[in-house]
Amino acid sequence: MSVTAMERRAKTVLEVSGIKQAFSRPSGGELVVLDNVNLTLKEGEIVGLLGRSGSGKSTLLRIIAGLAAPTRGEAKFLGEPIKGPAEGVAMVFQTFALFPWLTVLQNVRLGLDALQIPEEEARKRALEAIDLVGLDGFESAYPKEISGGMRQRVGFARALVVQPALLLMDEPFSALDVLTAETLRTDLLDLWSEGRMPIKSILLVTHNIEEAVLMCDRILVFSSNPGRVVAEIPVDLPRPRNRVDPKFRWLVDKIYERMTTPEAVPVGGLRPAISGGGIQMVLPRVSTNSIAGLIEAVAGAPYHGRADLPQLAEHMHMTMDALFGIGETLQLLRFADLEGGDIRLTEAGRRFAEEGPNERKQMFAERLLAQVPLAAHIKEVLDERPEHRAPYSRFAEELEDAMSEEWAEQTLRSVINWGRFGEIFAYDENRAMLSLDNPS
Repeated sequence: MSVTAMERRAKTVLEVSGIKQAFSRPSGGELVVLDNVNLTLKEGEIVGLLGRSGSGKSTLLRIIAGLAAPTRGEAKFLGEPIKGPAEGVAMVFQTFALFPWLTVLQNVRLGLDALQIPEEEARKRALEAIDLVGLDGFESAYPKEISGGMRQRVGFARALVVQPALLLMDEPFSALDVLTAETLRTDLLDLWSEGRMPIKSILLVTHNIEEAVLMCDRILVFSSNPGRVVAEIPVDLPRPRNRVDPKFRWLVDKIYERMTTPEAVPVGGLRPAISGGGIQMVLPRVSTNSIAGLIEAVAGAPYHGRADLPQLAEHMHMTMDALFGIGETLQLLRFADLEGGDIRLTEAGRRFAEEGPNERKQMFAERLLAQVPLAAHIKEVLDERPEHRAPYSRFAEELEDAMSEEWAEQTLRSVINWGRFGEIFAYDENRAMLSLDNPS
């Protein structure tokens, strides 16, 4: 091997090749969560995995952490195949995952104790990690005695204390309030820029576009159902980065635009769980109030029917996940189109914004039955039954043959809420029963 090739190999911390993750369905076949995912991570890089909830990002992170085995493909850490939890890889979770009966110091020491590090060295390293993340003085505190931001700092200290080469972060700031998350991001980036952390590379899972641009050197954009890398976007901005910098805003706009292209968000609505669509279309959990509210916001000033998604997200204080979920629902119901990073109301969407409550219900019901096969299917089943009733489980089991139990519940709950709003059918929560009892 040449010197150049050896140097190139030494700089590669992580290699992921052809990863597929699939699970068997009760009715046969498989549910594909990840499909042919490839990525590399070089020393000195922060790389972001950006995508909607359900795009398989966290599943991929678990495979890289050695907590799950892929159906196909391989992940390598420092040139060696990952067959289980690897020494040199640490993970920070979305939830703080602290043991409430242990102090801050004891929680941080857990990894060192598992590695059987001698007592004196373990205590020294744990105290240094606690000091590094700004928790000096709280060593004897219990998790219930400190704030959410401080608990997440304990999570970072616990990951850093084992001196990993690779740090995996699974939406580590999403459970925090905005100000606390911003402070923790800034502190982490300062430690990284100053070289005060032992880690060589960071892999960050997020669904926050601005967070990805703020932190990462490269961003891999994931599609959903199944998860695939549909774009790789370099972030060539000097640190520290300024959110109001025109170059920063331009890149955020471009990522929104990229995520509303047909490869990332299929034309005509949401990507079905299996080819052919039909009733097995995975739907987001979106309320009818959110649907009406977004239509009204886009219809009014200053947008007048067409809005730039980044500006709308900032104006409405909405996450990417929430905004895209509502936007795609509007597209599915033909109330709006997503294109080029914008949302544009259709003629039906404009009329919906102008109509009264009864007319809105009628418009919504018509589009729901025409565009969402599951809604039409439920209505047909209820119409055909003499008592015009059917249990929730009858439709849940049907969906679970084609998608995960979690997606099935999310999809069915959404259709039930939408159907109740349109007065297509009713639902008795106590009896878990759908019926035609209430609609007029």
